[in-house]
This record gives sequence, C-alpha cells and structure tokens, in this order.
Amino acid sequence: MRASENSRIKPPSALLALAELHRAGLELASLPLAAPLLARAPRGDGGPVLVLPGFITSDRSTRLLRRYLDHLGYDAYAWTLGRNLGPRAVGPEGEKLRARLDGIFESTGRKVSLVGWSLGGIMARELARAAPERVRRVISLGSPFTGDPSATIPAKLYERLTGETLSGPALERRLRESVEPLPVPATSIYSRTDGVTPWENCIEPAHSRAENIEVCGSHCGMGVNPAVLYAIADRLATPEEDWKPFRRSAWLGAVYPSSPSIN
Repeated sequence: MRASENSRIKPPSALLALAELHRAGLELASLPLAAPLLARAPRGDGGPVLVLPGFITSDRSTRLLRRYLDHLGYDAYAWTLGRNLGPRAVGPEGEKLRARLDGIFESTGRKVSLVGWSLGGIMARELARAAPERVRRVISLGSPFTGDPSATIPAKLYERLTGETLSGPALERRLRESVEPLPVPATSIYSRTDGVTPWENCIEPAHSRAENIEVCGSHCGMGVNPAVLYAIADRLATPEEDWKPFRRSAWLGAVYPSSPSIN
C-alpha cells in the first residue's frame, strides 16, 4: 500500500477504544448462549493447530479458543513463548517461533495450521512465508499486517516494549510483502468496529486462496467472539486441496438449521 493511501487510514475512534474491554466482556458472556450453535460447526480431519496470542498477551488469552479447537478434534498447541513482545519473545529473526513450529511438525508428521490474534497473526503470516512446506493455512484475527502501522492505537507502546520501530527499511520490506499472496490458504477475520487497529490494516490482498471475513465485535474479544470461533472452525475444516471461500450462509445455517441455504 502506497504512502498516500496509508495517510488516509485513521486510528479507531476514542469511543471504540474506550469500550473495548466492556464489549469483549459481552462477547465472552455470550458464549454459553452460542454453545449449541458452535457445537454444530464443521469438523475437519483434526491435525495440529498452533495458536499465537496478541501483543502483550500470553497463552492465557487463547485458552478458551484452544479448548474449543480441542473439542472439535484438533490438537491445539499454545505457543509457550510467554507474553508476545514481538522480537523479544520470538527472537530477532523469529527463530524461537520457527523452532516451535518445527517441533510440532516433526512430532505430528503433519502440516500445522496457524491461528494468530493481532500481532500473532502478523507473525503467523511471516512464519508461513518462511516455511510454507510446514504450514497448512493461516487464519489471522484482527491482525494489522498491511496499511499504516502508526494508525494502530498501541503503536507507541509497541515500539517501547518490543524495541522495534514502526518505520524504516525492515517495515517497508514487510509492507511490500503484505500485498503479495501467501503461499498457503489465508483468511483474515476483521471487524469494522475494532477499537485497537483500523480494519483497513487487516485486509488480505485478492487471491484465489485468500479471503476476508467481516464480523461484528471488538478487538480484545476476537478470541471469544462466537462468530469468530465458528468461522475459524469452518476454515480449519476446509480441505487444503479443495479450498473454497467462507460462505456466510454456513453461520446462518447453524443459527437456523431448518432454513434453506442462502449464498
């Protein structure tokens, strides 16, 4: 995305940012009501799924998501690298995260699906580019992998805690890469009411095996949002060799199982 285009991307409104935790709490509280619908989600052939947490958070934040994936028959793995502080967590070249992927691949003998929340999604995409032969697919949740990084609410905090600047040659290279399709199927789940990162920063470039799924919800509640969980389950169940884009009617069919399919 060119600089002139980046300049038009604005951070989320202060109202959305201030309401983040409250809205995330409501999404969490809705899970018991959505449980019967989530139980009807598609189930794939199992397989390993590595779940990467967002900025500042740890594996505790993805516990419910991983439990749900385990319930669906997948082997859901935590990333085990502590709090996600960018290079300080994964290593200057991402070597610690690569070692985690290699360990799962070698122990299971199967390609690993990557589900990354926010910064975790950016890391998942970079990991897929580095080791496409070991990655089955990438699903990112509210991940600002393109656009203008400075438009994200915690941009200054990110620079201070990670030691990585949101400018310079390394960032320019990453942004150039972000408009190139991933070598594996890719899904970006985003919300226009995200109070942390502008949704424009989360849009996957057009490609035959790439898609964007819009949900209604907060950034901090992505990992417990029922619609997000259903979309993740649906995408994981899609065969790698017969990939098809997500149909919103699949979610409607779970809500209204007796209704005819609507494409």
